[in-house]
Amino acid sequence: MTTGSVLDILIYVFDRYMLAETADVPGREHLARDLRRAGFARVHVERALDWLTDLAFGHERAPLLPAAGTAPAVRVFADSELARLSTDCRGYLLSLERQGVLSAQQREMVIERALALPGEPDTEHLKWVVFMVLSSTPGQDLAVERLGGLMMSEMPVNAPH
Repeated sequence: MTTGSVLDILIYVFDRYMLAETADVPGREHLARDLRRAGFARVHVERALDWLTDLAFGHERAPLLPAAGTAPAVRVFADSELARLSTDCRGYLLSLERQGVLSAQQREMVIERALALPGEPDTEHLKWVVFMVLSSTPGQDLAVERLGGLMMSEMPVNAPH
């Protein structure tokens, strides 16, 4: 049986390889073989691996820095972003930025990576994308911890842990 959405595969990879004590992510071919053996469809595996590759290269971009002496910029969403990111998703992103969990550069990476997923991401999908962007950024342990705390505080009281 082959199944699993791209997001399911990404969560699997982060849980199994990247969040381990010693992150030891195998090469692309080995990882693809492991994912197919785990039951994930080849087409979804390739899309997920492309997504991860693009995430890795996103960290190599020059940082977005405000001009000296200017007020913080306002993020205006493009029509294509408005069509795919709900008001809740956009509000969640902006609140994370205001709280200092995401930098402007990370916000842009999250938007780009969320839009690279098939379909329309909901807030739960977006939280995973934020987590993946932050946890793949060196030196972001505090931001990941703060995000985890925010996610836990948003859980319903009777939700299973």
